[in-house]
Amino acid sequence: MSLRKISKWIEAHAEEMVQLQTELTAIPALGPENGGTGEWARARLLEEYLRSHGLDDIDHYDCPDPRVPEGSRPNFAVSLSDPQDGPALWLLTHMDIVPPGERLPDGSWKGWAGDPYTLRRADDLLIGRGVVDNQQSLVGAVFAARALLETGVAPARPVRLLFVSDEETGSRYGLGYVVHTADELFHTDDLIVVPDWGNPEGDQVEIAEKSLLWFECSVTGRQAHASQPGRAVNAFRAAAELVFLIDRALHMRFDRVDHLYDTPASSFEPTRHGANVPNINTIPGNETFAFDCRVLPCYELDAVLACVEVECRRADAIHKTETRLIVQARQDAPPPTSADSEVVRRLQTAVEAVHGFKPKPVGTGGMSVASPLRARGLQVACYGTTLNTAHGPEESCSIAAMVADARIFAHMMAT
Repeated sequence: MSLRKISKWIEAHAEEMVQLQTELTAIPALGPENGGTGEWARARLLEEYLRSHGLDDIDHYDCPDPRVPEGSRPNFAVSLSDPQDGPALWLLTHMDIVPPGERLPDGSWKGWAGDPYTLRRADDLLIGRGVVDNQQSLVGAVFAARALLETGVAPARPVRLLFVSDEETGSRYGLGYVVHTADELFHTDDLIVVPDWGNPEGDQVEIAEKSLLWFECSVTGRQAHASQPGRAVNAFRAAAELVFLIDRALHMRFDRVDHLYDTPASSFEPTRHGANVPNINTIPGNETFAFDCRVLPCYELDAVLACVEVECRRADAIHKTETRLIVQARQDAPPPTSADSEVVRRLQTAVEAVHGFKPKPVGTGGMSVASPLRARGLQVACYGTTLNTAHGPEESCSIAAMVADARIFAHMMAT
């Protein structure tokens, strides 16, 4: 009866969920790396909203950051029940978003049919920057908590919602800071759900991640007029061959497959290519390119970098260039969450109660906001019923899926 009451309450408040999405979308919560001033405007809106609905047991864990006007980045938790009374259920979402993309000369945004910061509605879809990443889950968590509070259903355990900054640019000022400065918050028997990952069917729960490695190669040769190649060392030619050598070597050496992951093998993708000379008739003396690598946890990233170094030296010997290997980002995969852990089992039970099926455990190529928690040995499950529109133009979420996820979160709170 209690679960039915909670579900009916959430379904009856779908329009209020849309309204909160509208208000959140209007606030460009961009970190300074993305040209923004941080997340405080959004944090204040959320905190005021929570307090106005009786969720006023709020603790802040703000991270100093002199780059933003307030001098810090907001991170805060709201408790639905006594946080000291036994193992807690955590729902962890992030407040920041990514930029909309390319701004066109007429002021519009490439690929968007309207203003990314003005929510649009098309039948079941909400369209706007941030609506799915991570507002759908954030709003779902808030309304799950409201449902228990306003229907008088007591949570089965302490419930805490944690809202963090800086997920989109590495979590240094968000969860990473919280984890390292507030050790008392999390305990090994807590149930931690991070709804910052999902699929449209809602039939998967993420329990494992690959290691992430971004590296750049800066190739230095000697610039000269294109009509005098004997005076030049063509960095472009050397870099082109080096891309091929690195790509082939990495795929040949690190070739294991693990079908737990959505992409079963490690991936090594050449991505960004830097500008060199502005004119056609100059042989470039400098060239840069980058790789994005998502590596199965069975391999050490040091071994990957060593392999790349070998190929850099090989190309330098052939072309008489000097190549510098620069690591732009590195995150070694944390231990996976057990497929038999209590948080996974309880999440599967809640999904089955709402959708009629149990989601299967999977691994992914992307490092999630769950990583700092898993690195501490905590059991974390990532789940959501989300469209694959994050970071793209016309980002969208399903209202029905948002309501369903809120019901799943409420089920976990109540049982």
